[in-house]
Amino acid sequence: MRPHSHPWQSYRQVATQTASPGQLVLMLYEGAIRFLERALVGFRHDDPLEFNTTINNNILRAQQILGELNSSLNLAAGGEFAENLRRLYNYLDWRLQQSNQRKQDTGIREVMSRLLVLRDAWAQMLEQQTRRSATPREANTLLAQA
Repeated sequence: MRPHSHPWQSYRQVATQTASPGQLVLMLYEGAIRFLERALVGFRHDDPLEFNTTINNNILRAQQILGELNSSLNLAAGGEFAENLRRLYNYLDWRLQQSNQRKQDTGIREVMSRLLVLRDAWAQMLEQQTRRSATPREANTLLAQA
């Protein structure tokens, strides 16, 4: 396979290699949400094989992302907040497992809803950090021009 034959894969590889840890977490949330959206599309398939495969494969991918988020938690540094996130990730994984076994969309929708809240909060935190770190530079630029 030539590198330029899959430009999206090349872009994703560069993006993940150059992203900050905070941006990587945001990308993981977005990826899990995207896989859960695809899993929900599986419920529209009439063909049993397509129905089951689409739901199963996309739930498994979302669970892998939850596992990555869970394993990357630093419990020593994060304290109670990290412990609470670990419990939440474990619960979300359990809900997805139930949904996959029973082929019911309620757990998928619940997990998506919770991940959307986490993603939005994480994105807002990153945006605030960016604004805070940009503010001193802007101030220094203005002082230098004065």
